[in-house]
Amino acid sequence: MKHLIAAAFSFAIAALSALAQSVVSPEVHPDSSITFQLLAPKAQAVQLHCESLSDINMTKGATGIWTYTTKPLEPDIYTYTFDVDGVRMIDPANAFIKYNLLNTVSQVEVPGPLSLHQPWEITDVPHGELHRHFFRSAVCNDDRDFIVYTPPGYQPRAFKRYPVLYLLHGFSDDTTAWTQAGRANVILDNLIAHGQAKPMIVVMPLGYGDMAVVKAPKGPAGDALHKHSQEKFTESLLTEVMPQVEKQYRVSANRRARAIAGLSMGGKEALTTGLNHLDKFAWVGGFSSAWITNSSESFPTLDSGANKKLRLLWIGCGNKDGLLKPNQKLCDWLRGKDIKFTWVELPGQHSYRVWRPDLVLFASLLFRD
Repeated sequence: MKHLIAAAFSFAIAALSALAQSVVSPEVHPDSSITFQLLAPKAQAVQLHCESLSDINMTKGATGIWTYTTKPLEPDIYTYTFDVDGVRMIDPANAFIKYNLLNTVSQVEVPGPLSLHQPWEITDVPHGELHRHFFRSAVCNDDRDFIVYTPPGYQPRAFKRYPVLYLLHGFSDDTTAWTQAGRANVILDNLIAHGQAKPMIVVMPLGYGDMAVVKAPKGPAGDALHKHSQEKFTESLLTEVMPQVEKQYRVSANRRARAIAGLSMGGKEALTTGLNHLDKFAWVGGFSSAWITNSSESFPTLDSGANKKLRLLWIGCGNKDGLLKPNQKLCDWLRGKDIKFTWVELPGQHSYRVWRPDLVLFASLLFRD
């Protein structure tokens, strides 16, 4: 009897394993709709949380596979998760994820038509390379990294020097975010190939001066930690990362060939670092920047004289982003100081679905004579 029970149990496990391996999720259809599936035979309720869609109750089939097919979606990359009886999880059938220090999610790409590729789609053009560097930070007292994109044709021994963009990630992301979710390297490959951007080097550093800020408490103590982290980040960027980049890569040290930009937390860091160090940066961009509560304190010396040094001050935000009003408030403050800037408001929320187009627009303007 024991042998029969063990055999039956083994058969059931094997059958369940085979069923799990047969689950295809997500499946993007020719009409740009997506079918999501999850094997959860014991679950009572499964919800799909997907960008651009309302929360959706999935339908359970006879084999225990929960399914939902969306309407046709616009070409883009969408993040999603499942909620299984109140427990949030990524899609176990999908290896395409967006890693995050607090909230990792699954991703799915809906491609554009062959005649109209999106700038972040991998296409048959020359590709640059990604290089990852690790170092011991004396400023931050930890071991950290930064990622460098070099454009197609870059030769480390060549005489030619390139302009450089320092591109900063958002809160709870890490150095991989702009390539993993933002497709920054793919965007630059495509823009450069089509003559829509100057060949440039892009540096993506870790955006925390103190890693404890990732789990900072709310209230005054948390605010103080955020302030401390930002100050240490700027110090590390200027005194550790930039010198390493300028030593190891053929980048120009001319401020007119140096840009800084970022999203959310990184947008705030880019604005405060760039605008307070115009001796080092001539191109500054903030994408859905985190709230700058007091502009006068954040930019104590900034006045209309900055217009002579700035080649571009670019501020953008999604029209449904909770940070839209704070960014508009910053723009009002800049107008009051007679500081010139470019404002771009795109449709969307606090998401890479806004920040990828932000990078496309910003990068296409950089380093133009």
